[in-house]
This record gives sequence, C-alpha cells and structure tokens, in this order.
Amino acid sequence: MRKNMFLATAAVASALTAPIAAQAQGTVGVTGGNTVVIESGGGLTADQRPAFQEYVVSQRVPAFTIPDRIVVGAVLPEAGVTYYDVPQRFGSTPYRYTVVNGTTVLVEPRSRRIVQVID
Repeated sequence: MRKNMFLATAAVASALTAPIAAQAQGTVGVTGGNTVVIESGGGLTADQRPAFQEYVVSQRVPAFTIPDRIVVGAVLPEAGVTYYDVPQRFGSTPYRYTVVNGTTVLVEPRSRRIVQVID
C-alpha cells in the first residue's frame, strides 16, 4: 500500500514539473488543445530573425494559404507546400523554411511540423 502511495505521489509530482522542464528545453506551442514541445536547437535566435525575415522577403518566396492557425506544433499539408533551405549564414539547421498565411516558419521536413514561427 505504501509503495502504491509513493508511486502515485511521484507520478503527480512528475506531471506537475514536466511543463516547467519542457519550457526550459524547447519551444512550447498549443495545437488542437494539446501541448507540443519542440526541442530547442537548430532554430533561429532572436538576433537572427530580423535579418532572416529580410532575406525571405528578398527571395520573394511564394506564400500559400491554409485555413488553420500558424502555431508551433501545427503540421502543414502534405501537398502544395514548397520548403527552402536556410542559408548557411544563419547557422546549421536541420529545418527548412516556407511562408504560410504571410508568416515565415521553420519546419521539420519529414513531419512537416512547424518548429518556429518567425515574427
């Protein structure tokens, strides 16, 4: 009985601290009522974002429109989206970028999941 109580207490404590740990490790977004954590690393820093946004505008990347909100964790459609490499001058990243609903986003290419919204 004591062992079960201890396990239950540990599970509750773990559940309560998980969001704090998740926020410290990556970007947190909410999609469809579910919290999605994207591990940090590979994205753009706050200092890089303005220059990257200028780069994207200068490239005249065609935007596409979807009915969904653009949030971290959202998955883009399988067809009709073109992804572009992030130039090396912005650092090495496993992600690609595209423009959705007028907003530049970084996307994990295999899953098509948005990992960073560039404002």
